[in-house]
Amino acid sequence: MSTAKDLFIIAMDPPPDRSVGQGDLSLALAGAELIDLLDAQAAALDGDRIVPGGEQELHDPLLAEAASALTRQMPYERVDDWLWRRGRDLSAAYQAALEEAGELTRGRRGLLPFGSDRMEVADTPARRRALSRQEEEEPVLAALASVVGIGSGDPEAEPRPGDEAVTTVLAVVSDAVMELEAVRQRRTIENAAFANIWRGP
Repeated sequence: MSTAKDLFIIAMDPPPDRSVGQGDLSLALAGAELIDLLDAQAAALDGDRIVPGGEQELHDPLLAEAASALTRQMPYERVDDWLWRRGRDLSAAYQAALEEAGELTRGRRGLLPFGSDRMEVADTPARRRALSRQEEEEPVLAALASVVGIGSGDPEAEPRPGDEAVTTVLAVVSDAVMELEAVRQRRTIENAAFANIWRGP
C-alpha cells in the first residue's frame, strides 16, 4: 500500500470547485512517502530529523527510490529539508510512473479534434483501493488530502493518537504548503508592481 500513490490518484479527480497545485501535491507526496517509510521501519524520526532504518523490501519502485534517497550520514536530514528536496517535481514523477503502468490514460477535453490532453485515472484495482481509503476517511490519507485542499478533514488533527512521528510529518507538510502559498502570493504582488511600473501613471 502506497499512501503517496493513493494521494496522487485522488488528487487527479478533485471536486469540481477545487484544484490541486503541482507544488502543493509534490510536497504532500514527499510527506506521504516518508510516512510509508516510517510504517515500513525503513526510517524513524529523532525529533525532526529522519534517521534511516535497516534495509527493507519495498515493492513500490518510487517508495524504494525514496528510501535510497535518505541521507545516511549524521547530522541526518530535517523533515522540512526532505520535503523540499524529495518533493521537487515529484508529482510529475508519479504521473509518469502511473502512466507507464497503465493506471493513467490521456483523454481529450471537449469535442474538438484539437485540444489539450488531460490525464484520467483508469479504472484499476489501485484506483478502487485509493477511493476506498478516501471514502473510509483513512486518517493519514484524509489529513494529506486536506493539506492540499481536496479533503474535508482537519489537517491539524492528530490522525494516529500516540504516533508522534506521523503527526510531526503532517505538521511539517502543512507548514511547507503554507510557505509555498506565501511565496506564490509574494510573487504575484511583485509581478503586479513590476507591471504597474512599465504601464506608468
